[in-house]
Amino acid sequence: MKKIIVTAKTHPYLIEHLTQKGYNVLYNKTMNYETLFKEIKDAYGVITTTSILFDKAMIDEAKQIQWLGRLGSGMEHIDVEYATSKGIKCISSPEGNCNAVAEMALGMLLNLLRNITTSSQEVKQLIWKRDENRGTELRGKTVAIIGFGHTGSAFAKLLEPFGVKLLAYDKYKNGFGNHFVKESNLQEIFDEADVVSFHLPLTNEVKYFANESFFNQFKKNIILLNTSRGEVVKTDDLIKSLYSNKVLACGLDVLENEKLNSLSSIQKNQLTTLLSMPNVLITPHIAGYTQEALLKMGMVLLQKLDL
Repeated sequence: MKKIIVTAKTHPYLIEHLTQKGYNVLYNKTMNYETLFKEIKDAYGVITTTSILFDKAMIDEAKQIQWLGRLGSGMEHIDVEYATSKGIKCISSPEGNCNAVAEMALGMLLNLLRNITTSSQEVKQLIWKRDENRGTELRGKTVAIIGFGHTGSAFAKLLEPFGVKLLAYDKYKNGFGNHFVKESNLQEIFDEADVVSFHLPLTNEVKYFANESFFNQFKKNIILLNTSRGEVVKTDDLIKSLYSNKVLACGLDVLENEKLNSLSSIQKNQLTTLLSMPNVLITPHIAGYTQEALLKMGMVLLQKLDL
């Protein structure tokens, strides 16, 4: 009986399906690197998220493995090149949670434009401010999407009814423009954008993509959204840009270090600063974390792996 290890929380459908197909499923949603290392030697496949690093040592230990399945998007925790060289198929399932991420990005944007969270918190303190919380409408704004994969394109679809101008930039894609989406370049985004939303996988090329130089090139003061990976944005430079109003507001679903009990003193100060700003919205990496996405990610992975 072929052994499949599932190292992260998933919808019961995935486990039930694999079991019915005759696989021996080891399901441990709190599994760490050391535990997996002990179990992986005889595994046929592994289904995981970003919680465990698949480095060369782990891959070498997986003597019988045929594939690695990623629930969601982003393969930065897997040495894909080395795994592929060993004949291991590496599959992700961004189609499963792209709509969830897109809805979160839209919700954050509307929240920031209309001061929803800040005004609600004020009312809870019996503070009733109308003029101070006069918002701005999304209609008529220029929204730039950087990274036009599954989540970027899903966000674009949700934006169409709002009457915005949509600019999209992806270094590795072209030919995706249509009646609503304008294929763009960074200079056009710097010149025209009111809102910038990141939908990038984390690679060395895009680490700290949004830094001081990036923010300073915008002609307008922008709203920034990041529902991709925390290290796409250099936190210190973001804070500087918030203080200078180069960034009017930002919505962050991700941070450079999301393990809050292991923050360095610098990271603690950065987070404290961001949390003190009424124009900053931070959520705990939940953009792609919906009940529907949990099921869809599993279904997409099973389909791609033909299981």
